[in-house]
Amino acid sequence: MSNFSTTQMVRKQVIPTRGGIVASQHRRAAEAGAAILEAGGDAIDAAVATSFAVGVVEPWMSGPAGGGCMMIWREAEQKAHTLFFGMRSPKALDPADYPLDGSGQFSDLFPWLSVKNDRNVQGATAIAVPGTVAGMELAHRLFGRMDWKDLLTPAVDLAREGLLVDWYAALLIASSTRALAKDPDAASLFLEGGQWPTITGWTALAEKRLDQSRLAETLQWLAREGARDFYEGDIARALVSDVRAKGGSLSLADLAAYKAELREAITVPYRGGIVHASKGLTAGPNLVECLGMMEAAFEPAGAPDATSYGAMVEALGTTYRSRLEHMGDRDAPHAPSCTTHFSVVDRQGNMVAVTQTLLSIFGSRVVSPATGFLMNNGIMWFDPEPGKPNSLAPDKGCLMNVCPTIGEMNGKRFAIGASGGRKILPAILNLTSFMMDFGMDLEGAFHQPRVDNSGGETAVVDEDLAPDILASLQDIHPAVTTKRTVYPYAFACPAGVMRDNGLNTGCTEIMSPWGDAVAEKETKN
Repeated sequence: MSNFSTTQMVRKQVIPTRGGIVASQHRRAAEAGAAILEAGGDAIDAAVATSFAVGVVEPWMSGPAGGGCMMIWREAEQKAHTLFFGMRSPKALDPADYPLDGSGQFSDLFPWLSVKNDRNVQGATAIAVPGTVAGMELAHRLFGRMDWKDLLTPAVDLAREGLLVDWYAALLIASSTRALAKDPDAASLFLEGGQWPTITGWTALAEKRLDQSRLAETLQWLAREGARDFYEGDIARALVSDVRAKGGSLSLADLAAYKAELREAITVPYRGGIVHASKGLTAGPNLVECLGMMEAAFEPAGAPDATSYGAMVEALGTTYRSRLEHMGDRDAPHAPSCTTHFSVVDRQGNMVAVTQTLLSIFGSRVVSPATGFLMNNGIMWFDPEPGKPNSLAPDKGCLMNVCPTIGEMNGKRFAIGASGGRKILPAILNLTSFMMDFGMDLEGAFHQPRVDNSGGETAVVDEDLAPDILASLQDIHPAVTTKRTVYPYAFACPAGVMRDNGLNTGCTEIMSPWGDAVAEKETKN
């Protein structure tokens, strides 16, 4: 039996504006992006600023030492693009250095057989080649208007201020205390006395902040010297030195060779509208597959019902069986959210949907002392068993669950995405269906109960769905009901924006205590 209230209601307000909007998992990062829009920046400029800012205020989810993917809509061209900046395994990585421990146990986010000493999960041996800085650099070079330095300044200021450890930050730090204590530099940054979680006091007057001064200095250097310094300059040399000193295989050659890629989007018709999904090692192709099954399965009428929810559950079950068999990406049933997503629309109608990650929460739980960066654990994306679709190998791209998406129908356009591991695809399918099958606005879609069927034996269903829908779903697939809560998330954590006849709206997961949509001031031209 649950301990939680059955009468509590949680909502987030959605306010239309003719100004641009940034919807992010952290309000302070959204404010940084909105300020760039106010200063005359493009949606891409705001996305770059938000990317670096959210890496400061939500460091355990993403940062410069991670990777990800973005979907871009350029209003003047009437064209969507995929910009991929996923992580890669180092060239010197030797799969033999990751022997199975013989226990038959699974480890962390994925049900790979566990590796001796968790070398693919924890520590410097789990670190892959980062892509986030290269992704932001390419997006800025192609579409940005403002100076690179100005876009990183908000993140520098936030790092100098230091992350405020409120109750939610304290909860997340406490959830990983044992793992963080294994790396002296991570312990120094996030823990007290190297072993106790940093927690805030019980009164509103008590305040604790993380010391992110080293990170601030590195971001200031990156702002001044430019993005390539991360891959070829002083930052690159410092990162490699730190990682190799801790036993990792990252090299200067790995960083220098890394390139983000601009690709054509996957563009498909759906219900008389169009969906633009991400190409490459993402869940974009799986979303397209699900939409095809949904369109063939039912004709929308009125509001989401047992038929539409049932079609989603069945489509997700089918596509996940294929994904597990052929694409090699297999999350564990109760993986914690360890990614971030933000979406941007500017007053001209340009849009960006960005999902970026360190992979596990707190990544490899390793901090580079010379830079202040929390490092990824992208090596865990690979199956340590040889001969599998996603087996570990050197210089290989990582398959990700990210699914940033842009859709348009009846004069409305939206940009959405989510964090939450394998739960991301179901969330995006739910939201896309709500808006394109049933004509919901952003507020209605984000408050509508969702279902998740992401590869496990049991579907997860929001307990607020009507009893007849719940009963019907049980006939299709074994299902359990759950409540949407702040922690842990039973479903993914989405963020999105919508444009309808020149009016913009934004919304984030209603249970996220930090997430918010922030608009630029409409007095700006």
